[in-house]
Amino acid sequence: MGTLEAFILGIVQGLTEFLPVSSSGHLEIGQHLLNVGDAGGLTFDIVVHVATVLATITIFRKEIWALIIGFFKKLNPDTDLPLWRRLNDAQRYVILIVISMIPIGIVGLCFKDKVEEIFASSIVVVGCCLIVTSILLALTHFFKSDPDKEKKEISPLNAFIIGIAQSIAVLPGLSRSGSTIATGLLLGNKRENVAQFSFLMVIPPILGEALLDFKHIVAPSAEYLAEHGATAQIPVAALLVGFVAAFVSGCFACKWMVQLIKKCKLIYFAIYCFVMGLICITLL
Repeated sequence: MGTLEAFILGIVQGLTEFLPVSSSGHLEIGQHLLNVGDAGGLTFDIVVHVATVLATITIFRKEIWALIIGFFKKLNPDTDLPLWRRLNDAQRYVILIVISMIPIGIVGLCFKDKVEEIFASSIVVVGCCLIVTSILLALTHFFKSDPDKEKKEISPLNAFIIGIAQSIAVLPGLSRSGSTIATGLLLGNKRENVAQFSFLMVIPPILGEALLDFKHIVAPSAEYLAEHGATAQIPVAALLVGFVAAFVSGCFACKWMVQLIKKCKLIYFAIYCFVMGLICITLL
């Protein structure tokens, strides 16, 4: 993989990580069209995913800092209140993120190898999953919740269900942001709450995966190279270019996506995913 291919794929990752069109699916499509195959391997995927996580942290830095400060504050001293209500907003929010991580943690620890086998499947798998993404996004358009009945905050049960949606969205072509946002909206949560929660809940899992695979990136074994592509052949310059491209485009896409969700424009992405899915199945 050269710097030009890395630049293109970095932009693809940055834009599609936040737009509900599946970053993993579009990386597969991009590698297919650029004819780089597995030359990027898992290393490139991890690098650009970390870049988009840093983009999320950059865009939501004020909110994240408020959560960190608030989490360490004392509980409400009123012992007559239920424990959940004795917590402040920041403490409850952090707990919701932890709850949402449970399903993806189970999938990552128990089914990681199986999932990676699916990622190595044909482009047809990507196309089918894109169509599923399209259906999910379309449902949010045709089954809109009553603004007067929308939930003021995400509940622990909703956080777990949204986490299940995230764990299923590890399939290539099934959009993580699209699945989690659509699930949150269909559960009756406010759009702005769902958007922020969807983007923040992905930070721990991706950083955790990057840390687990860091040793393979630094000193990949022969077995790892055979399973995940020619990692050792990726120039450092290409990784850096891909990282910067994913970070910059990710910052742009993150801010844009939050505004789009507030304006109820997800149906256009549903149409795009459906058309792209058909192209993958019939033409690529």
